[in-house]
Amino acid sequence: MADTYLNFVDGTWTEASTSETFENTNPADVNDTIGVFQRSDAEDAERAIDAANAAKDEWAATPGPGRGRILRETSKRLADRKDEATTALVREEGKTEPEAAGEVQRAIDIFAYYGEKAADIGGTVKSSSSQDTRLYSVDEPLGVAALITPWNYPIAIPAWKLAPALAAGNAVVFKPASLAPNVARILVECLEDAGLPDGVVNYVTGPGSAVGSTFATHEDVDAVSFTGSAKVGDTVHQQATEDQKRVQLEMGGKNPVVVTASADVEEAADIAAGGAFGVTGQACTATSRAIVHESLYDEFVEALVDRAESLTVGDGLDGADVGPHVSESELESTLEYVDVGTREGATLETGGERLTEGDHANGYYVEPTVFSDVAPEMRIAQEEIFGPVLGVIPAATYDEAVEIANDVEYGLSASIVTNDLRESNAFVDDVEAGVVKVNQQTTGLELHVPFGGMKASSSETYREQGDAGLDFFTISKTVYVGY
Repeated sequence: MADTYLNFVDGTWTEASTSETFENTNPADVNDTIGVFQRSDAEDAERAIDAANAAKDEWAATPGPGRGRILRETSKRLADRKDEATTALVREEGKTEPEAAGEVQRAIDIFAYYGEKAADIGGTVKSSSSQDTRLYSVDEPLGVAALITPWNYPIAIPAWKLAPALAAGNAVVFKPASLAPNVARILVECLEDAGLPDGVVNYVTGPGSAVGSTFATHEDVDAVSFTGSAKVGDTVHQQATEDQKRVQLEMGGKNPVVVTASADVEEAADIAAGGAFGVTGQACTATSRAIVHESLYDEFVEALVDRAESLTVGDGLDGADVGPHVSESELESTLEYVDVGTREGATLETGGERLTEGDHANGYYVEPTVFSDVAPEMRIAQEEIFGPVLGVIPAATYDEAVEIANDVEYGLSASIVTNDLRESNAFVDDVEAGVVKVNQQTTGLELHVPFGGMKASSSETYREQGDAGLDFFTISKTVYVGY
């Protein structure tokens, strides 16, 4: 019998007012039920907002070093539960064990980082043009921040929203994705055990149409930070900005790796394969297009196919290289794009089949997939797939490769593989992406530098992580003192 888990509102673990629940199952084996969670509604969301609103002033008045101590203690508590959280993440999202362990460690590090940064929040002193005036600014919390997070990084993304929001002195209402609420629950338990005051963080599970929409539209919410699909993000933006809330959106990507004529083919294939097939391609920064100089094209495709076919697909707890899709609908979407690519005239070099036999019988597995002969206008070269599918596009010159890279609606992450210093530096200037990498895969982020996209990948308002993460959750007050 699976355990039933509750919402966390005003310091108490409580049932939803609906008395309804939903099951969370393992995508590697749908017969494995991880837990039963609350199917909350607008009433539950409003109760969480009320609790946060009541707690915000006291938390804002807590000195930064005091807030930082609680965040550092949260980091320690999560570190003590790292193995538990890693297993929980593998079971509910489908990552391999090394991928999940790395993500949990990232959350540990994020809370430790912002635990230290909390003491630095205050403001700046400037020189006044008047001799008898002190001129300075004060950074203050916004009030109540609503955080809506996705399933694909179910502890790292909540951590990089929660930690800066709390460090800055905001109270929080938090809705995790319904496909992966369990590891987020562990994070909230760590915050509770670290001594966070009642009402400062409120965790509510349930559908976005009820919980998320209430968070986005409620008059007592001051800021909304959302990560997810572009379609849902557009809806959240429209709802939240109706009363001029501060909004931060990070959404999809169609991320290219450009392979120039000077590149080492084996290195380029490693970089492209790691970015495309790691985390089952279920990352907004995953490599979806390889734009390859025509002189290396055939050799690159051969090397990429070798890497795709060398990967084992299976349960992340059993040592597989590639785990399952998170859900049947995500799997079906990927398989549909495989069909689209074939119909459009691309060549299916390897993969693209659902695995259903033996150990794969009860999971959402698909083979890593490589398409060649992909044209830039094809749907598989334009639309986000969110699965382990990589299309290889030829380019005759560097300029053509950059033009193809930029000719999509998204602009999140982009990489170039080259041994030409001029090309590497030019690419940083030329490519339309919020994250640019040279001789590295498009996935993978440092926690202390800004993260965010351009074009349809982002609201292009505020970045996440590092000091930029604190900027979103604070507002500046300028003070003139004459004497």
